[in-house]
Amino acid sequence: MAQIKFGTDGWRALMDTDFTFENVERVAQAFSDHLYSRKPTKAPRIVIGYDWRKNSENFAKTFSEVLLGNGIEVLLSSAACPTPAVSYAIVSEHLDAGIAVTASHNPPGYNGIKIKTDFGGSADKDITDAVETFIGKNPIKKKTFESASGAVTRNLNEKYLRFLQSYLKVDEIKKAPYRVLVDSMHGVGDTHIQNILSGGAIKVTTIRGHRDITFGGSAPEPIPHNLGVTIERMKKKEFDLAVVTDGDADRIGAVRPGGEFISPGIILTLIMLHMVQDLKKTGSVVTTISNTALIYKAARKLGLKVHETPVGFKYVCEIMRKENVLIGGEESGGIGFQGYLYERDGLLSALLLMEMMAMRKKSFEEILADVEKEFGKLYYVRNDINYPNELKPRLFDHLKRQPPKEFDGHRVKEIKSQDGVKFVLTDDSWLLFRLSGTEPILRIYSEATSQSLAEMLVGRGKDLAFNLPS
Repeated sequence: MAQIKFGTDGWRALMDTDFTFENVERVAQAFSDHLYSRKPTKAPRIVIGYDWRKNSENFAKTFSEVLLGNGIEVLLSSAACPTPAVSYAIVSEHLDAGIAVTASHNPPGYNGIKIKTDFGGSADKDITDAVETFIGKNPIKKKTFESASGAVTRNLNEKYLRFLQSYLKVDEIKKAPYRVLVDSMHGVGDTHIQNILSGGAIKVTTIRGHRDITFGGSAPEPIPHNLGVTIERMKKKEFDLAVVTDGDADRIGAVRPGGEFISPGIILTLIMLHMVQDLKKTGSVVTTISNTALIYKAARKLGLKVHETPVGFKYVCEIMRKENVLIGGEESGGIGFQGYLYERDGLLSALLLMEMMAMRKKSFEEILADVEKEFGKLYYVRNDINYPNELKPRLFDHLKRQPPKEFDGHRVKEIKSQDGVKFVLTDDSWLLFRLSGTEPILRIYSEATSQSLAEMLVGRGKDLAFNLPS
């Protein structure tokens, strides 16, 4: 039997090898056992949603039937939905937890299970560890969905999309005469943004907005490598902005006119400026260790406190639940907002960029130019590499025991090790090594004041990773 391990945000595995109907049943039974281990006073109530991956709707139904077999009430989405729709159903219906069947941004061969807690956020390690301990402990109980009491289906998108729009100045966005390209990457972002903004002066064009279980042959992750079609469209300068959402629509990327990719950290910074300067909100900021230094620069100007966490939105969410956080996010594009859900939302992030344009009566290019003039332009590079398992402990042991003191004449002034190993240079450029929590790869990140320096740092990082001393 496959070993089932939860990573940074859920359990993800290759379909037809580890992510099978049998293993989904095992996880569902373990999840049921975990719920009952907390000694509830009445039958738990759970919502289940799913994305557009191969068999996601069938995996979701299988999961629900095991819950029903254990006497748990289930609200099963009747249509594929963004992951934040599951979170909204939990909090709006006062449910005990939720399940999203999705592998998020992973390649097409993967599927996964995300566990959402009673406040709508991702389950922390204590919960996923507890679920793991129950796997295989008890026989699987199952009832067919059609015959079980406590089984309800409903389209989760309808109430979620109304809630989403209530957070925004939709009428103001619709009046803005901009041209926006939306790339849904064949994910469940679908044509939702285009539908919300239809009938106004703003013109929205959606590409890759239909289901394709191969995702066009690439991973539905909004990074430059996967955005060739969008970047080519933006090079023609027919649009003022391109926004991109991932497979389950909880992450965002963007492309500016001319085809340059805008990293999620810059997007977070722009929305932070919008929330403070245009919407007159305040609070602290949360960012993961792999995010851009631009966030710190802008936060200092705005007088906002910044918290730094390991990679994973659950760490961001933990701080959001404890204090008044204005905005929090991670470099992979997951951003959460004050007064919304304790969950990231790619659709809302995209619409807030458009709201900023509408309220400032400036194009995205003009807004970026203003920010770059004030704070300087930073260049961000990330390289994901397949890396032998036997080298991983050696690499991180070497980085901690014999850390480089400089990179091509750029002296290291600080080393951070809360998640991987990060080298901060004297000019505030940086290089980070960390292992992915959802895929068997090594990620090497850098940020610098020039593209060439950022690429050099990643190149040096790769050289170091593959040329360890014996």
